[in-house]
Amino acid sequence: MLSWLSSGRPDHPMANLKKARQLVVELLEHDSFRVLDECANWLDSITGTEGFALDHRLELIDLLDRGGKYHAAKLAQEYLDAPRLQKAYEARLWNASFGYWKALGAAYLYCIEQYQGGGGKSARKDLVLLGARALRSLGVQLKWLLLRYGKIEERIWRDLGRAYLFAEAEGLAAQSAAIYPGPHGESSAREEFSRTLLLAMSAPDGLNPIAIHVAERIIAHLGSEFAVQADPAAGCRFHFDLNMHRPPGRVTAATRSGAMVRYFGPGPAYQSLRQIAADIAQKGGIPEALGLGKKVEQAQVGPVLAHLEQYWADRPPTRSAPRNELATRITVVPGFPSILRWVQVITDTNSLEFSDPESAESWIVFNTSEGGYGAIVPAMRSDWLAIGSLIGLRGETADTCCAGVVRRLARDQYNQRRVGVQALGPIAVPVTLFSVASDGRASDRGAPALLLSKTPDRNGEISLLLRAGGYADNRNVHMELRDTYLLAPASLKESGEDYDWARFKVVKRL
Repeated sequence: MLSWLSSGRPDHPMANLKKARQLVVELLEHDSFRVLDECANWLDSITGTEGFALDHRLELIDLLDRGGKYHAAKLAQEYLDAPRLQKAYEARLWNASFGYWKALGAAYLYCIEQYQGGGGKSARKDLVLLGARALRSLGVQLKWLLLRYGKIEERIWRDLGRAYLFAEAEGLAAQSAAIYPGPHGESSAREEFSRTLLLAMSAPDGLNPIAIHVAERIIAHLGSEFAVQADPAAGCRFHFDLNMHRPPGRVTAATRSGAMVRYFGPGPAYQSLRQIAADIAQKGGIPEALGLGKKVEQAQVGPVLAHLEQYWADRPPTRSAPRNELATRITVVPGFPSILRWVQVITDTNSLEFSDPESAESWIVFNTSEGGYGAIVPAMRSDWLAIGSLIGLRGETADTCCAGVVRRLARDQYNQRRVGVQALGPIAVPVTLFSVASDGRASDRGAPALLLSKTPDRNGEISLLLRAGGYADNRNVHMELRDTYLLAPASLKESGEDYDWARFKVVKRL
C-alpha cells in the first residue's frame, strides 16, 4: 500500500524493511496480550527514533497496525463477553488494549507533525489514510475510556481537533478511501471525526458496556451520512471547537461561532436510524451490516436504537423532576437479596439497635429530586457497580428505605465516580407474594418482595420489586401486608440481573 524509500537509514532494528516484516511475523505468534504490548513498544520506538523518512515510518506503523488488528479485536471481544471479570484481569485486558490504541494514535499524529514540518512531501498520496487512521485510533481510545466510565482525557479532544484540522487544511477531509482492507474499511477523515464526536454526544454514561459497543457499531454503520459544517444548519445540533481542547456540546443560544468551530450532527442518519429500528421491529433479527457479531441479541439492540434516537433529536431529553442541590449521605446496599434482608431487618428492628450490613456503603449525595439522586461513590469499594445495578438506599435521618437503579456512571475532573440513580419509588416495604392458581387458591409457599408504592395510582396499580423471573403476566398473586390483597399483573417495567420491577393492579382486599 505504501511505497518504501530507504536512504540514510537510522540505527534501528526495523530500519530494514525485510527484517521489520520478519520481526512482526515472529511477534504475531505470541498471545494477544504480548502482541499488543510489544506492538505498543515498537510504535513508541519508531516514533522516538529520528532519521526515518516519512514513507519509511508510515510503512512500519502500517505493519504493526495491521498485525495488531486481529489481536486488538480478540481482546475487545473478550472484555465485552465477560461483564464480571476479576478486577486484575479486567485491568490487564483494558490496559493492553488502550495502551496499544494510544501508541498507535500517537504514531500517526507524529507522522502528521513530520509532514507539516516539511518532511516527506512525497507521502501526499497517503494523507487521506493518515488523517483517517489517526482519527480512527482516537475514536477507539474514546470507546475504551467510555467502557470503563473513565474521565475523558483532554488529550483526546486536542488531538481530535489537530488531526481533523490537518485533513481540512490539505483539502482531504471529505475524501473517502480504503483506510483498511476488507469490509467496512472505506472511510474519510470527516466520517471518523463525526463518528467519534457523535458517540460522545449520545449520553454513553447512561449505557452499559455492551450497549456502548452496540451504539458505537451503529454509529460506525451510519457514519457516512453524518453532517459536519462550518456554520449552523439543520441536522447539526452539536458543536466542537478544534482549538479549545474541550468536549463537544449541544448548540444553544449561547454558542459562539468562530473560524475553528465545527457544527455536526446525524444529518440524514437520523431517519436511517429510525428505519433500522422499524425494520428490526417488523422483520426481527439484527441486520448483518451493523457488524454486531453473533453474540449480541435483538433485545439488546432495540433499547440502544431508542436511546440514540432520543439523544440525536432536535430537543434533548429533559428531567422529569427538578433537581435540588444539597450535600448529604446515603447508605447504599447492592443487589436484590441483600436489599431484601436489609429492609426486613430495618422494619423489624428498633433503629437504635440496628447496624448496617458489611456490604453497605456510604455515598455522598450532591443533588436529589423526586425521580432520583446524583451521588459521588467512594473509591474504596463498589467493584459491583454498573449501569443497571439495583441498590437499596436510606438517608442519614430516614426511618425507611427505598430502591433505585444506577442509570449513569462517569468520572469527573477529580477522577471521582459520579452516578445518577433513578428511584423506583418513595418507599421499600417488605411483603410476601403467593401465586394464585386458576381455581383461585393461593400456594402455601410465599416469595419475599418489596412494595415500592405508598398508595395505588389513579389506575389502581402499585409497583413491586421481585426476584428475577418472579413476574408472570398470566398469574394473579396474593400480597400479604398486614391484610391480604388480590393483585393482577399489569406490566413488567424492567428486568435486571437479579430482579423484576413490575406493576400490579389491586383487584380487592381479601
